[in-house]
Amino acid sequence: MIADWNGLLPLSGDVVVVEDDEILRPLMQDILSGINARVVTFGTADDALIHVLDNHGYCSLLIADHGVPGQLRGTELAAMFKAKWPHIAVIVTSGYELDPETLPDGVAYLQKPWAVSELMQTVGDLLQPGVALKRV
Repeated sequence: MIADWNGLLPLSGDVVVVEDDEILRPLMQDILSGINARVVTFGTADDALIHVLDNHGYCSLLIADHGVPGQLRGTELAAMFKAKWPHIAVIVTSGYELDPETLPDGVAYLQKPWAVSELMQTVGDLLQPGVALKRV
C-alpha cells in the first residue's frame, strides 16, 4: 500500500522524524521507508538537532511533533530549521490544535490523527510543489 506512491523521489538527505509516541514513530518510519526514503527517528527534538548538526544539515525533510519531551519543542525545532536551512521541508504535527499562523513561513501543519494519504500529500507538496502524486 505505502510503496505505491510515486513522484516523491529522489530525495537527497535524511528524512528526520521527531515523535515521542512509541507506536507512531516506527509507523512513520515504515510509511516513509515505503517511498525509499532514508528515515532517521528521534524521541526528542534535542537529539534530532544534534544529529542534523553532526551531519551538516544533510536532511531533505523534518517531521516534528510539537509536544515532544526535552529542551526543544517540535515547533521550536521547525523554526530553527527554517532559519538555518530554509531549503529543508518541514512538517509540524500535533495532537493539540495549533494555530498554523504561529508556525514559520513554509512550515506545513498536520493535526493528529492524520491519514496516511494526508501525510503523503503534504510530503509531496513540500518536496515537489506543483507535481501531482500518483498511486498505482
